[in-house]
Amino acid sequence: MSLTPTRADKFSFGLWTIGYNGTDPFGGPTRADLDVVHGVEKLSELGAYGLTFHDNDLYAFGATDAERQKQIDRLKQAMADTGIVVPMVTTNLFSAPVFKDGGFTSNDRSVRRYAIRKVLRNIDLAAELGAETFVMWGGREGSEYDAAKDVQAALERYREAVNLLGDYVTEKGYNIRFAIEPKPNEPRGDILLPTLGHALAFIETLERPELVGINPEVGHEQMAGLNFTAGIAQALYQGKLFHIDLNGQRGIKYDQDLVFGHGDLQNAFSLVDLLEHGGPNGGASYDGPKHFDYKPSRTEDESGVWDSVSANMRMYLLLRERAQAFRADPEVQQALSDARVAELAQPTLNDGETYTDLLADRSAFEDFEPDSYFNAKGFGFVRLQQLALEHLMGARS
Repeated sequence: MSLTPTRADKFSFGLWTIGYNGTDPFGGPTRADLDVVHGVEKLSELGAYGLTFHDNDLYAFGATDAERQKQIDRLKQAMADTGIVVPMVTTNLFSAPVFKDGGFTSNDRSVRRYAIRKVLRNIDLAAELGAETFVMWGGREGSEYDAAKDVQAALERYREAVNLLGDYVTEKGYNIRFAIEPKPNEPRGDILLPTLGHALAFIETLERPELVGINPEVGHEQMAGLNFTAGIAQALYQGKLFHIDLNGQRGIKYDQDLVFGHGDLQNAFSLVDLLEHGGPNGGASYDGPKHFDYKPSRTEDESGVWDSVSANMRMYLLLRERAQAFRADPEVQQALSDARVAELAQPTLNDGETYTDLLADRSAFEDFEPDSYFNAKGFGFVRLQQLALEHLMGARS
């Protein structure tokens, strides 16, 4: 299999990622700002298919209508020249001082109204550019102090805003779905909808839940100590993986935004295996954009930025190659059989069986011998994991 990325791989990058100038809370920029046209041209040259952006990645907060339109026109021309598409758009409700207590859930009602208007304007732009997903990251939707935020009221305001957005895209006839991006903390001490599980539960309260899914990010779930692959499996199971952010993270700390695979490599391997194959029993897989939401290290110059773009795509392709070899290995297939992985797909109840039938089945309880499992043949999970890691390390072909 080729390790050269193509448009068919659907690799996309945020303008805020390739355009990150190295600023962090402890120091200013180490690189010049990146022009959007140059960014599009380089992504196309390196084999990516898509660019995503917040409104204020493309034009400055407070830009005049003329300044805004100039940047939109420049992006459109670059897209036409290169074939790069915009599969996703999002809105910045976190950088400007007005959003210091959030957008949709600010205690200040006038800020909430302004935030919704800002998003509606950007939805129009998303539709104009052909984007089909609108991501919502509520980075400032939260608090540092328990007494400062009525969380139940905040969730109702969040729900009110998302319901209105659903009304808007429906009545406008836009082919756009929404994806909530969870994160446990940073920049707020505690962010609302901190994990994909919280977001999935919230979505079920909406008036149009079919329009809203999730955009989980590797680092965000791992910041909470969660298994990202397991979470993505649940999102796929519930049909809610509308978009995904790939990057690298090393444990429970600040959001590192490393290159994909430069953190928990084993979990990255299992994730790619899941996205490509849908799990060992052939469950739902993912065919949407593979979006890299990372930050090129502030230690790098511009050439290092493009090296990191290539590294993200190459890491995914390498892991895909390794996952395919893992699945094709006869020893792995035998280990999966020994571990009885496929048996989990078999319903516990017989076809048409009721609880009355189960209660009448003596083999299920009265004649079952749980003590026989002591020192009995194991499942072989350790061997299966060893085979996975050997494939990941290239020790098996």
